[in-house]
Amino acid sequence: MDFIKIAEEAFVSGKEHPKFKSGDTVTIAYRIIEGNKERVQLYRGVVIKIAGHGNKKRFTVRKMSDNIGVERIFPMDSPFIEKIEVNKVGKVRRAKLYYLRALTGKKARIKEKRV
Repeated sequence: MDFIKIAEEAFVSGKEHPKFKSGDTVTIAYRIIEGNKERVQLYRGVVIKIAGHGNKKRFTVRKMSDNIGVERIFPMDSPFIEKIEVNKVGKVRRAKLYYLRALTGKKARIKEKRV
C-alpha cells in the first residue's frame, strides 16, 4: 500500500498553478518535444470545462485558429506544463461552456468580470 503512495508522489509535478475556472482566458506554456529538440509553445484560449478531482483534474481549453475551433485537454499535474497564466476572468453562470462550440464571432465572446 505504501508503494502506491510513493509512486504517485514521484509522478506529481509539484508545480503550483493559479486558481481559474470555466470562462477564464488562460495562456498555457506547454513544453513540446520534437525529435531531439524541445521548445515551449504558448496556447491561449478559454477554459470551457474542468473535470476530475484531486491530482487527476484536467481542463479543456478552446481557441480559434483561422476560424476553426481547436480544443485541447490538459491534465493539471502534467510535467509538460511550464506555467499557466490567467489573462481574463470571465463572467459565466455555468461550469461547462459547451454552447461556445455553436457560436462564432462576437456572439462567442465572454464578458469580463470587473475586479
